[in-house]
Amino acid sequence: MTSCAEQVRPSEEYKDFTEKHKTCPVIPVNFSFDESLVEDTSGSLVANALAVDNLTIDWLRNKQMDLEAKLRDIQERHVVLRTAAVSAETNGGSSPEVHRLASLDTVRKELNDIRCEEHKISRQAEVIKGALASLGCEEAPPGCDIPLETSFIDTSEQLQDDPSSLAHKRLCAQQRLVSILRKPFRRKSVPTSPVAGRRINHEDGVVVGVVGEGEMDMDSVNPTRSLADEEWFHGVLPREEVVRLLKHEGDFLVRQTTRNDECQTVLSVSWGGHKHFIVQTTAEGQYRFEGPAFPTISALIAYQYNNGQPVTSRSGAILRHPIPRERWELNNDDIILQDKIGRGNFGDVYKAQLKPGRQEVAVKTCRVQLPDEHKRKFLQEGRILKQYDHPNIVRFIGIAVQKQPIMIVMELVPGGSLLVFLRNHSAMLTEKQLVAMCRDVAAGMEYLESKNCIHRDLAARNCLVGHENIVKISDFGMSREEEEYIVSDGMKQIPIKWTAPEALNFGKYTSLCDVWSYGILCWEVFSRGGTPYAGFNNTKAREKIDAGYRMPSPDGTPEDMYRLMLKCWDTDPVRRPHFQQIYTLVDTLYNR
Repeated sequence: MTSCAEQVRPSEEYKDFTEKHKTCPVIPVNFSFDESLVEDTSGSLVANALAVDNLTIDWLRNKQMDLEAKLRDIQERHVVLRTAAVSAETNGGSSPEVHRLASLDTVRKELNDIRCEEHKISRQAEVIKGALASLGCEEAPPGCDIPLETSFIDTSEQLQDDPSSLAHKRLCAQQRLVSILRKPFRRKSVPTSPVAGRRINHEDGVVVGVVGEGEMDMDSVNPTRSLADEEWFHGVLPREEVVRLLKHEGDFLVRQTTRNDECQTVLSVSWGGHKHFIVQTTAEGQYRFEGPAFPTISALIAYQYNNGQPVTSRSGAILRHPIPRERWELNNDDIILQDKIGRGNFGDVYKAQLKPGRQEVAVKTCRVQLPDEHKRKFLQEGRILKQYDHPNIVRFIGIAVQKQPIMIVMELVPGGSLLVFLRNHSAMLTEKQLVAMCRDVAAGMEYLESKNCIHRDLAARNCLVGHENIVKISDFGMSREEEEYIVSDGMKQIPIKWTAPEALNFGKYTSLCDVWSYGILCWEVFSRGGTPYAGFNNTKAREKIDAGYRMPSPDGTPEDMYRLMLKCWDTDPVRRPHFQQIYTLVDTLYNR
């Protein structure tokens, strides 16, 4: 075999093949990175660190809590395996855990894997903790969640035997914390507040002064007053809504949030960005930040405001301008829920009475268990609606965020859903009444288009029928106030049969997408509550539309109305009519 192998001459035997198929060697491309491109860019991204802002902080906190919980489970498993390994080595390779895992080698391997996982998760938690600490937002001083009681000191004798143990170190830290917090605080005399026109003196801890013109009176604080009665208390208003209100340096308000199933009161301040401080509770039931404690949160906030001292030395944040609740922020206790009349994406819809005056209203509620992200989306509808005033758009009255559940309060439209109304009264509705309904929707959409509002969910089910069959557009949960909106979070819960092809295929929304949906709504109206693309599922309907299929005209539809539907369903959005043109056409048809 060796002799035969030595006789092989590749260069001769494969000469024809190599000449035919040979290629030239690839010359590596030389390139250099132009570092000047990043010299003027903004941002503070650095290697091995996280950049934290108001958009990522909630996610990071939740991630940190998940990692810490997972780390505790891993550490418990680590202890079990280590004990099993030691026991097995002592007993000649036998222990219950080793027996369960088949062999001592398996235990050792799992123990090694556990150590690696523990190190990885510990490092991740450490990076997140460092990033959150650098922001200084809503972070309690270490140990402030520990009640200032001495009951835990009774366990110290049990820990004396092992001074190096983690529990012993924690105990010592707790004891030092108690001794620090129980030292008396000295109040500094501040002759002048940073707020113009305010003179401040401190006499035996009592704040006296003169309030400047146009300012909220923070001096006359009633220690027994409920926090909900304070104008600067905004209940459970989400962080994003709070950030919108705090526009100038020193603006502040107080709100509530839930962390780890625990309700916490938070002071939000605009100071070099937006900072959020958890109000700490002492063992005696008083409230404080870094300075003295007070019997009520109202007294604590008044002290910080009048004293002109930073909330924390690290943040330097000073309270200058209390931001009162807006007129449309209602008190939950003024809303009396009555009959359930529907169900939305976030919770139930009720008929209710609003005090004072016992005005009948419709109230959308948001389920308490929903994550903050969904609550923000829920309130987005209220934020959009409160700007609009048009007879064909459901009227916004207010939001109630003083406590859970949060609510959106709107006018009560007695006829209910347009879709249900069409189905229940199909035999009685005349052609002119149907045209009038389409005209009402066109008028409301013309108004929204003028405000650069894209509804994104226009359908008969999302319109309401009022007195004299007037139609009002409702359900702005998916709406966006932009000329063009690009979906970046996937196409979840998109109403396929009502949505324009360019939105389905490319995630691109404009008012002309609402025009497509308007054409489907008109078809629903003249079919008296029919189901679009009946017999087709969403996938099949989408395929048929892309292939050029359009629904036939419902029986009894005027030719001009069906021609309008076909124009609304033009594949090219540029060739679709705008709502101003649509309203003019439908109004002409109605009058004719």
